[in-house]
Amino acid sequence: MKVTVENIKGLNKEVKVFIDKKTMNTYMDEKYAEIKKTVNLKGFRPGKVPKEILKRQFGQAIFSEVLDKVLKDTSVKALEDSKIKPAGQPKLDLKTYGEDKDLEYVMSITELPKVELKSVENIKFDEYTVKIDASETDKRIKEIAKSQNNFIDVADEANAVDGNSVVFDYKATIDGKDFTGGEGKNTQLILGKDLFIKGFDKQLVGVKKNEEKLVEAVLPENYPQKEFVNKKAKFVCKILAVKKSETVKINDDFAKNLGAKDLTDLKLLVSKQINDEYKNSLDKLAKTQILKEIENFKVDEIPSNLVDEEVKILAQGMSEEDIKKSRKNFEDVAKKRIKVGLILNEFGEQNKIKVTEQEVQAEVQKQLRMMPGQEKMVMDFYQKNPSALQSLRGTVYEEKIIDAIKTKAKPNKKEISKEEAEKILKEHQKQDHDHSHDHPQEKKAVAKKDASKSKAEKPKETSKKKVSKK
Repeated sequence: MKVTVENIKGLNKEVKVFIDKKTMNTYMDEKYAEIKKTVNLKGFRPGKVPKEILKRQFGQAIFSEVLDKVLKDTSVKALEDSKIKPAGQPKLDLKTYGEDKDLEYVMSITELPKVELKSVENIKFDEYTVKIDASETDKRIKEIAKSQNNFIDVADEANAVDGNSVVFDYKATIDGKDFTGGEGKNTQLILGKDLFIKGFDKQLVGVKKNEEKLVEAVLPENYPQKEFVNKKAKFVCKILAVKKSETVKINDDFAKNLGAKDLTDLKLLVSKQINDEYKNSLDKLAKTQILKEIENFKVDEIPSNLVDEEVKILAQGMSEEDIKKSRKNFEDVAKKRIKVGLILNEFGEQNKIKVTEQEVQAEVQKQLRMMPGQEKMVMDFYQKNPSALQSLRGTVYEEKIIDAIKTKAKPNKKEISKEEAEKILKEHQKQDHDHSHDHPQEKKAVAKKDASKSKAEKPKETSKKKVSKK
């Protein structure tokens, strides 16, 4: 294989690849030998079909398959050997090709620019530790206790009142007939919340254990069986239990139910949880500071094709007229983003930062925890959208790079109170809000910083929850 690189202009290059006829014929012979073992043709024993027969029968298809593989393998090797990292997919133009011929093609490429990293040791950012007062921890524990349902049985003869929990079986009819979904066992309602069917739990006020109560209610608009929507149903309810709420005692037993060793341990866990909540938000500010400083690093030229792609993302959903008006601003934003991405990628490569499959799956699990009840939908989304999973991989990659930069940079360490943390976050939120009014189109952008796409692709042919340690 002979490779010649020609500089056209700036980052634009043409890579000419030449593979002689003899090498191409070797590839073809290997393919004929491979299919000869599996082809069955009338009049020939398996594995004994002459090459000339195979050539007449399958020659064109075999050449297409061989050509496709040779183009893929040689284009990647040509770029690697020439140390060229393409910005986007190269365009390929076949000059000479065919059976028993030399192969010659040209790749038109926009190359990623060379990035000279400044010393990241000079990057400065704020690193906050939030001091949590004991009173704040106690307040959070009281909120957790208040949210815990702690119901105990009332006396058999006691009537249910608002705030009580009523447990019952029911069987319902419409116009005297059974209907789908008209039966339930061990249904539990907290009276006064009106969370079942509008007006239903009001009719249970005053019931006693072992009583039977007739309740009439109109089935709601969101009833699963649409033919029964807005129909009046009669529910015969057998009351199994009436329970009253009892204040949860904050003690060691309460702490153990939440996964802690005892109350002292629970206080430590809750204090850490509150600190982590603020730390996560404040860490995002540190990341913003680091990215702002990286914007000051120098990159001589930004590939125009990458700018065009990023502008398309920024302009999603906008009219052609609005895009024209905002084009200059879009290009400025795009160039900043691409520059930061290139610098982060260079840092990642120089420091051999990789993303494992386990880390990607851990990020998926994190997203599942953030969307309780919709786990299946989220999993289906990632399974059906490989690009979304790749984008997630890019996010993990970027976070690992930022964490690595933090270990080399100069943190300005500060211990602050919860109130100071809230003030800092509020000010930053206001700045973001003001900035979004100045540049509303930036809010439409999709994060697209998968800096790991540096390898050559196959060219196109063109012409408040439970606290626990676990």
